[in-house]
Amino acid sequence: MVHELRYEHNEEYTVTDDLDAMLAAIPPRISRPLKEMPDLPDLIEVVMDLGRLPEARFPHREVTLGDNEVTHEDLRYVISRIGSFGDDNRAGIERTLHRISAIRNRKGDVIGITCRVGRAVMGTINIIRDLVETGKSILILGRPGVGKTTMLREVARVLSEDLRKRVIIVDTSNEIAGDGDIPHPAIGRARRMQVPTPSMQHAVMIEAVENHMPEVIIIDEIGTELEAAAARTIAERGVQLIGTAHGNTLENLMMNPTLSDLIGGIQSVTLGDEEAKRRGTQKSILERKAPPTFNILVEIQDRDRVAIHPDVAETVDAILRGYEIKPEVRWRDATGKVHIERGVASYFQERPSRRLENRMDSGIDRKSVPVTTETQNIPRNTKQESEETLPEAQEPIIKPKKVYPFGVSRNKLEQAAIRMGVPIIIVKNLDEAEVVITVDNYYRKAPPAIKDAGTRGKSVYVLRTNSATHIERLLSSLFHIPIPVDPVLSAQYEAEEAAQKILNDEVPAVKLSPQTHSIRRMQHQIAERYNLQSRSSGKEPFRSVTLFKGE
Repeated sequence: MVHELRYEHNEEYTVTDDLDAMLAAIPPRISRPLKEMPDLPDLIEVVMDLGRLPEARFPHREVTLGDNEVTHEDLRYVISRIGSFGDDNRAGIERTLHRISAIRNRKGDVIGITCRVGRAVMGTINIIRDLVETGKSILILGRPGVGKTTMLREVARVLSEDLRKRVIIVDTSNEIAGDGDIPHPAIGRARRMQVPTPSMQHAVMIEAVENHMPEVIIIDEIGTELEAAAARTIAERGVQLIGTAHGNTLENLMMNPTLSDLIGGIQSVTLGDEEAKRRGTQKSILERKAPPTFNILVEIQDRDRVAIHPDVAETVDAILRGYEIKPEVRWRDATGKVHIERGVASYFQERPSRRLENRMDSGIDRKSVPVTTETQNIPRNTKQESEETLPEAQEPIIKPKKVYPFGVSRNKLEQAAIRMGVPIIIVKNLDEAEVVITVDNYYRKAPPAIKDAGTRGKSVYVLRTNSATHIERLLSSLFHIPIPVDPVLSAQYEAEEAAQKILNDEVPAVKLSPQTHSIRRMQHQIAERYNLQSRSSGKEPFRSVTLFKGE
C-alpha cells in the first residue's frame, strides 16, 4: 500500500552560538580577521596546528587567517582560556557549547587545536517531536557533524520543560550541556551527570537510573559493548532512552558486532529440511536474537531530512529475510513545512530474483504482443489536491492495483506512487498482477513474460524511458488523477535523476532548472549525497545549479 504524503507546519530555527566566547579564547591576531568576515555566523571551526597557518572552516570554504604560522605561544594562549582537557583530549569553554580538541605529540605536548563552534538550535526536534512524545526509546544515527548532538540537546529541553519529565543527561566530554559545573540553558530543566573519563560512561549510565529515578535518560555516542549492555539494562527498567550511536544507517548497525545488540543482535540459525523448504531459504539463516533496545531508529541524512524506522524489530526481521524495506522519510521544504512521506508497506514483498534479472536481459524476436491501455473507472483521488485532510471515513477509496514491473526501477515506481498518493502493490508473480509495466527497450525484445501477459489479457503499459516523470504520467492515467505539482519535490527529483545520469556516465554534467536560493541549497546537498560536485551560476531569478563529477 502507498500511504499519503502529509504536510505539517514547522517553526523557525532559533540559534544561540556564544561566538564571542569562542573568539575571546583565540589569539587576537587570529580572531581579528575572522570577526570581519560577513559569514562569521556560519563558522564551523578554527584549526590551529603548530608551524602551519591557522584556518577557519565554513560549510563551503576554508579561509587562512593571517600570514604568520601558529606558535607554541598561540596554543598556550588558547589552553589558558579554556577548561582542562580530559582523557579524550577534549575541553570546553565554561557556560558554552564550544568544543576544543587537542592533538598531542609523543611526549604529550599539545601541537594542534581544533576549536569547534557549538550551537544551541531550537526547532530541530519538530521533525521528530511526535516520536519523542510517544515515550518509546529512540536511537539517532548520522555522519559526524550532521546534528545528532544538537538534536539530543533539543530533545532534553522539550522533554524536561514542555512535557515536565524527569530527564537525566549522561554527558561524556560535556558535549551536550557544555563545559563547567553549571549546564547550558539549552537543555532546559534536564539534569546533567558528567562522566570523569569516556571509559566510565557505561557505569554512569547505570548510576543515573539507580540513583536518580529518571523517566528519560539521554546519551551521546554509544560506542562500546559495555555501553550497549548498559543501554539494554536501562531500557528493560522501563526508562525511555534516547541516544546516538556510531553509524549512518540501520544496515551499518546490523553489521557492527559491537553495537548490533542495540537493535536486537544477529545470530545464525540452522533450520530443519522441512522448515527450510517451507520458507524457501537455505538451511543456515540469520535471525534477530532478542527484542531491540531501541524501538525507533532515526537516520539524520542532513539538517532538514531524516529517515525513520518506526518499528526496529519489524525492519530488522525484514532485512534479514531479504525483503525490501522503505523507511518513512521526513523533510522540511523551503517554506518551513514538514513533509512526511509514508514508507511503502513493502516489508513482505520480496526482492526481484536473480532469475528474473537474467530473463530481463534475454532478447526474443518481437512478434504480435497485445498491448492494452484499458483502465478502470476509479473514483478520483482528491486528497492530493488540497492540504485539508478529510476524516478517514469520508476519504475517497481507490482500489489498489497489483503491479508487475518488468525492467522498470522498483524504487522509482514506489516513489512515484507515494508522490501521487495512489495505492499500488508490487508483486513478484505475473499470475497475481493486474497491470504489467515495462520499458520500450525491453518491450521491443518481446520476452516471454511480456508475451504471456499479452496472451492472458493483462494490461501492459510501455514506458518510453525508465524515468520518474514517465512513471508519474502513467500512474496519472492509470488512476485518473492529475500529477501534483510541488516545486520542492520536482526540484528534488530533477536533481536526483541528473545525479543518476552522471553516475551512469550517460552525460558528464547536467544543468538544472533555475530555482530559489533555498531549493538550490537542497540540490547542492543532493549532489553531496551522491559524491558529485555542484556549482551555482547565472543571475537571479535565473540562477541554477549544475551537477558534475569531480576531477
